[in-house]
Amino acid sequence: MKTRLAFTLAVTLLFFSSNALAVTKIKLGVATKPGSAQNIAAEKFKELIEQRSNKKFEVKIYHSASLGNETEILQQVQMGTIQMAIITGGPFDTFDPITRVVNYPFLFKDNAQADKILDGPLGAQVLKSLESSGFKGLSFSENGFRNLTNSKRPVKSPDDIRGLKVRVMASAIHKAIWKALGANPTPMPWPIYTELEQKVIDGQENPLWVMEVYKFYEIQKYMTLSRHVYSYHIDVASLKWWKTLDKTDQDMIQKAIYEAAVYQRNDNRSKDADRLTLLKEKGMQIVENPDIDAFRAKVADLKDMNIYKDPKVQDMLLKIMEAVK
Repeated sequence: MKTRLAFTLAVTLLFFSSNALAVTKIKLGVATKPGSAQNIAAEKFKELIEQRSNKKFEVKIYHSASLGNETEILQQVQMGTIQMAIITGGPFDTFDPITRVVNYPFLFKDNAQADKILDGPLGAQVLKSLESSGFKGLSFSENGFRNLTNSKRPVKSPDDIRGLKVRVMASAIHKAIWKALGANPTPMPWPIYTELEQKVIDGQENPLWVMEVYKFYEIQKYMTLSRHVYSYHIDVASLKWWKTLDKTDQDMIQKAIYEAAVYQRNDNRSKDADRLTLLKEKGMQIVENPDIDAFRAKVADLKDMNIYKDPKVQDMLLKIMEAVK
């Protein structure tokens, strides 16, 4: 009898101890290399969630497009083969058109305004909408304000853009922006250094950190501080996977990824002045005060495009445009 009791007790202890030690592994996909904006948020999230969960959660970051480009990563998140991802806003618009509203040109005047909208009720509605496509939208981290670079000539006004072959993301609104500005927009997955170097494309548009980390100053002589789009990342989880977690774990992950996003935004912004200095030292010719009013005028009618005709999308765009007046 004592032997049976001891055996039962041992099995019970083993059961509880093994459950206590159970580890949930999180695959987190990004398309960029270490040191990039997405990776900084991913690494901070890994640090926070592993520490706070006492290693109940273990995060493996798959960087440098090792799981595919951003669209391919999102498809795997939908299926649940990847649990989480940090992805540039543009590729989302093929999954849920409501994300197009945040990519609208010249929408936000500065970082504070972007944070107010995206961290508030309107941003929460955009994240919630992603559930219809199989994503749990968790938070917004950032790329930053996008600027044009090219190897042909200085760009001070839209007239200087005419005919430039500019790489854009696979995004309807980004293609429309550059077509309206007179460029030849060319969708192309990341990375694009070789294509720029070989002059397959003349230019590209991205935030300042990209010029530094990917060394575009080696192959792009001209940059214009156009700040035409506030480029965001959406930090997402697979909705299929998310529903398997209990509320306590969901709350822990939600809090950790939001804190990681805020950390990454602040880190990104604190480095921009030094990046601009570096790019000048590396020989880039930078137009710091282009004719922004002329740029705005060229894209003013984009809100009437078919991609914004969906009532849900149109309503959200008008709400945000009203909120940022």
